[in-house]
Amino acid sequence: MSMWDHFKSKTFSHGIHLPDKKEHTKDQAIRRLPFAPELVIPLSQHFGKPAIAIVQPGQEVVRGELIAKSDGFMSVPIHAPASGLIKAIKLHATARGPKTEAIIIQTWAGSNQRTASFDPLDIPSLTHEQFIQAVQDTGMVGLGGAGFPTHVKLSVPPEYRIDTLVVNGCECEPYLTTDHRLMLEHPEALLHGTQMLMHALGAKQAIIGIEDNKMDAIQALDEHLSGFEPIQVVAVPTHYPQGAEKLLIKVLLDREVPSGGFPYQVGVVVQNIATLSQLGELLPHNQGLIERVVTVTGTGIDKPGNYIIPLGTPIQFLLDQVGFYGSASHLILGGPMMGSTVASLDVPITKPVSGLLVFDDTSIEKVSDDIYPCIKCARCVDACPMHLNPSMLGQLATKHHYDAMQQNFHLMDCFECGCCSYICPSNIPLVQYFRIAKSVLRESALKETTS
Repeated sequence: MSMWDHFKSKTFSHGIHLPDKKEHTKDQAIRRLPFAPELVIPLSQHFGKPAIAIVQPGQEVVRGELIAKSDGFMSVPIHAPASGLIKAIKLHATARGPKTEAIIIQTWAGSNQRTASFDPLDIPSLTHEQFIQAVQDTGMVGLGGAGFPTHVKLSVPPEYRIDTLVVNGCECEPYLTTDHRLMLEHPEALLHGTQMLMHALGAKQAIIGIEDNKMDAIQALDEHLSGFEPIQVVAVPTHYPQGAEKLLIKVLLDREVPSGGFPYQVGVVVQNIATLSQLGELLPHNQGLIERVVTVTGTGIDKPGNYIIPLGTPIQFLLDQVGFYGSASHLILGGPMMGSTVASLDVPITKPVSGLLVFDDTSIEKVSDDIYPCIKCARCVDACPMHLNPSMLGQLATKHHYDAMQQNFHLMDCFECGCCSYICPSNIPLVQYFRIAKSVLRESALKETTS
């Protein structure tokens, strides 16, 4: 079937249209970054409990070797991104802010950094439970930015049946082109990873949804679909935040995930392009996640592109390799809409990091720090893809009425896409208000369950 026959004109209501800013990296082949002299491997790189170190200072490790085991089901292990010496296990700065325990590896300068070999897995022969365990053993988490353990997402409650695997190839954030390049350069790994997950979930079909500003990626996948007939490739309109899983499910399948619910309740599991591409390469070889592709771009560097980067690489080393001349205050991990600013150049690249945006002073618009009263223009209401009332939620947040935000205005349905903050003429940091409110509510719930 032609790629044009796959085209879908339907999209979700609300949202915003953003300049994509992808021109500097979308046509450049993926390149490999050198190994840093020292890698910083946080034990917490995912949603859930941190991993537990099983190595000691002074111990030699081989690239790909297990160095930290998972601490229960809501946790994933960590593997050595490079051969070297365990220098220390200590607290270290991370992108999240507070210091967390990390394994410091001094890499061997003269090593060829060949990955350790393991017994291959016969994927079709694995039971569902064995497959889930194999995915957990890779240390895989959602590589789109959420960092949620992949094996947990695949562990669907037994009362639900999955008929469709949705593969998120939208990459709707400006600047980011990681998924785009993976679809162009590694389509077979992506399709094999998709096929393996379909088998494990018992899904009859998979749909890869790709925004229509990536028609070359759609064509590349179309050309490799022979033998993967239950997998469809569908173009969807370029529209932020098209990649949000509930919105993508609505667009592709016309199914509505209930408020506060999960995709499996409508027979769907959603996975990111990078996650499936890595699983397609790692699982058959029984290997762990030790590196990832990261978009490095912006006006503050000489060599923008997509780079294969060993996990644990300090941002300072990365910047040195790409010709950094920007400002440390103008760095963002992830995309501009949902990413976070960098607290320190000592912060390492971790599993969920899909992008590093680097800007110089000339490209940063001077925006006032002043916050003005809400003028009731309703632009945020028109922009919210979840059809919430950000204006009312913001007013309740300033008065600390967090329970009302959750109970009466569905705060937890907000996935912090940033549309409301972006569109607000009064410069109200609505998303930041919502994050604080959610954090307070989660802490209150935790206290209630432990008291």
